[in-house]
Amino acid sequence: MRLEGKVAVITGVSHPGQMGFALAGFFAEEGATLVITSRSAERVAARVAELQTRGARVKGVAVDLTSEQGAQRLVEEAVAWQGRIDVLVNLAGGLTKYGPPHEYSLQDWEKELNNNLRTAFLCTRAVWPVMLAQGGGKIINFSRAYSIQNAGAQTLAYNCAKAGVDALTRTFAQAGKAVGIYVNAIAPGLIATQSNLDELHPSPEELRTRWVSPREIAEVAIFLATAASDGVTGAIIPVQGRGI
Repeated sequence: MRLEGKVAVITGVSHPGQMGFALAGFFAEEGATLVITSRSAERVAARVAELQTRGARVKGVAVDLTSEQGAQRLVEEAVAWQGRIDVLVNLAGGLTKYGPPHEYSLQDWEKELNNNLRTAFLCTRAVWPVMLAQGGGKIINFSRAYSIQNAGAQTLAYNCAKAGVDALTRTFAQAGKAVGIYVNAIAPGLIATQSNLDELHPSPEELRTRWVSPREIAEVAIFLATAASDGVTGAIIPVQGRGI
């Protein structure tokens, strides 16, 4: 039980079969007490109920994390429930806009940056005083699937948002070094989530060599959430298939 006694906030836990819900399940298996979020009250309530059937200690908070008020409310509700936050996982966001970069509208640009970079900033900023007061904590961000170097031309805003997440990770890591707050990011390859499998239909060989499982991602996240990673901060850790 590597996370026994830890309180972990995981953002972006909305749909079954996706990385956020899978990660929440793996954290619960390791003994973590969970606070999970989604914009949708209905979805977060459903995920809470599903996790509880598996024995998880979990609370759901329905908030819009692109707003300062939403991020602050998330932190306040978690602290009111458990008195502390040991781990924050910034998973809210995702890739929603494809197209030639010169055709992006300002709305497209702002939506992708808000969902992926703004949420990570606001949640990190909101949790910082709590972790500072309790003497430390772990913050885990999610960087670009694959890498910025391999990013496609059809995903401009997402690429820029995830480059910003990398900079955010390294900058907050510098600020946290002296106070026991460790900030790192995972850079996943293609994750075998249900939506990715349904959309991309990988062959067995592709799954074996070019994809990663939610369990593989979770193992790195669990490492980053425990004292085993106390010597690691400011790292962008690739978790990618062998063929990448």
